[in-house]
Amino acid sequence: MSKRLYRSRDRKIGGVCGGIAEYLNVDPTIVRLIWAVLALFYGTGILAYILAWIIIPEQR
Repeated sequence: MSKRLYRSRDRKIGGVCGGIAEYLNVDPTIVRLIWAVLALFYGTGILAYILAWIIIPEQR
């Protein structure tokens, strides 16, 4: 059985961080903090989040 990456229904904005956290079996807060640091210091986090929001399908 293979795991699939979906956007989570437990979402703050688009469910991307929640979906990644479910896929990796970690706390969503940790993923959100890492994403925020990437967005603040490198500027790529915002663009990556928008792309992931478009590409990753919503959980059924």
